[in-house]
Amino acid sequence: MKRYLRLISCFTLVFVATALGAQGNVEAGKSKTQTCVACHGPDGNSTVPNWPKIAGQYDNYLEKQLKDFRMGEKGPRFEASMFAMVAALSDQDIADLAAYYAAQKQTMGKAKSEYVALGEKIYRGGNLQTGVSACIACHGPAGEGNHAARFPKLAGQHATYIENQLNAFRDGKRKNSPNGMMESISHRMSAEEIKAVSSYIEGLH
Repeated sequence: MKRYLRLISCFTLVFVATALGAQGNVEAGKSKTQTCVACHGPDGNSTVPNWPKIAGQYDNYLEKQLKDFRMGEKGPRFEASMFAMVAALSDQDIADLAAYYAAQKQTMGKAKSEYVALGEKIYRGGNLQTGVSACIACHGPAGEGNHAARFPKLAGQHATYIENQLNAFRDGKRKNSPNGMMESISHRMSAEEIKAVSSYIEGLH
C-alpha cells in the first residue's frame, strides 16, 4: 500500500509543483560559467563519471539543486565543493546558469551488458517484494523526467554519479527529494540493484 501511495504522490506533484522566482537568461548564464567548466565541461557534459552531466537538464530542477547547495550545512544537500562554488550566487545568477545548461545538448552513454536485465527490471517494474517503486513512474519510460514536477532527466547520466546519489539518499546524506520519495525508495534497494539500475539508466536514450 505504501508503494502505491508513493506513486500517487509522485503524480500529484506534477500538478502542484510551482515555478521558481527569477527568469533565466541563456546568454547571461553562459557568461557566468567560469567556475562550472572545470568539473562540468564547457557545455555541461562532464567527462568525469563522479560529476554529473547537467547539459539539457530541466532549468527548474537545476535551480532547486543550486539553491539547496547554497544553503550549506544547514541545507538538505550539502557538498563542500559545490557550496564553495555557489555560496555567492544570487537567485538571478542561479536562474541564468540553469537556463544556459538547460539549453545545451546532452551526450548519451552506454549501459554495461551485465547489468541490463536487473537494471531494466528495477527501472520498469521495481521490486514488489521489497517495496521498491519503479523508476519509470516519475522519470518516464526513456528517462525523460518531468519538468512540471521537477523530476530530473536521467537518461545518459553517468552510472557512477547516479549510484553515488542513490547511496547518498539511502544513507541520509542527501535529503532533498520531493516528500522524501528517493530517500524511502533507495533505503529499500540492495547495493546490486542500485548498481544495476544506475548502469541501465546511463544507456537510456
